[in-house]
Amino acid sequence: MSHAHEQAAHGGKHGSLSSYVVGFGLSLVLTLLSFGCVMTGMVPHHLIVPGLMVFCVVQVLVQLGFFLHMGIAPEQRENLMVAVCALIFIAIVVVGTLWVLHNMNAYMMPGMSNG
Repeated sequence: MSHAHEQAAHGGKHGSLSSYVVGFGLSLVLTLLSFGCVMTGMVPHHLIVPGLMVFCVVQVLVQLGFFLHMGIAPEQRENLMVAVCALIFIAIVVVGTLWVLHNMNAYMMPGMSNG
C-alpha cells in the first residue's frame, strides 16, 4: 500500500516529530502555569478561576491542533463539525446536570414545607 493511500485511508496526514515536540512543550508549559497559578499564591484569588479557564481553553486548542491535527482546512471540516457537535452535547449534559442539582438544592432544603 502506498504512503499516499495510507494517509487517505486514515483520514489525512500526520504531524512531524517537531510538531509533536512543540505540542508537548506547549502542553507542559500550560500545565505548569496552571499549577503555578494555584500553588504559588502569586495570583490574586479572584483571578485564579478565570486564569485556569483561559489556560484550559488554550490547552484544548493545543491538543486539538498538534495531536489530533484538527483545523479549519476544507479537508478537515467534517472532523471539526463532529467535534463541535460532541462539545455541544457535552455542554448540554453538563449545564442540564448543574441546573437540576441547583433546583434540587433550592427546592428540597430540610425544614422547608409548602403546607
